Amino acid sequence: MTRYARLASPLGPLLAIAEGEALVALDFTDAKYARPPEPSWVEDPAWPVLRACAAQLAEYFAGERGRFDLPLAPPGTPFQRRVWAEIAKVPYGETIPYAELARRAGAPGSARAAGAATGRNPLAIVVPCHRIVATGGALTGYAGGLARKEFLLALEGAPLAARAAA
Repeated sequence: MTRYARLASPLGPLLAIAEGEALVALDFTDAKYARPPEPSWVEDPAWPVLRACAAQLAEYFAGERGRFDLPLAPPGTPFQRRVWAEIAKVPYGETIPYAELARRAGAPGSARAAGAATGRNPLAIVVPCHRIVATGGALTGYAGGLARKEFLLALEGAPLAARAAA
């Protein structure tokens, strides 16, 4: 059964989606690839993983959490899941370019493919794709919008070079 919760954030409303005990999606409701609730889904903000997601997001936005500890099961291709797993390893307040992400995901020379997989990340903030930048630190390609990407990097105290080209 698919359960969901609508969550407030300083950057606008989020929709958290769970399948069983795992979080499968978290996105801004107006993001490029956001999924709207389906009629068969159950709105259940008290569901344990959705409640934990809300609590951890509140801690993150309060500057009290740098890493999320939630059971995740995002749907995607094996390549996408490898890219997302590498994104999840980028430390709080740090950034890496798409080319480095591709290398870490086992596909050196595939920065564009890594960028496409990053853009389809269904777990905004929790899998911190906002920490992936262009070579030289320019901000590019955030499905939730570049203003949100810049806000998240500023919240984390990321280096100025990574925020300079919004």
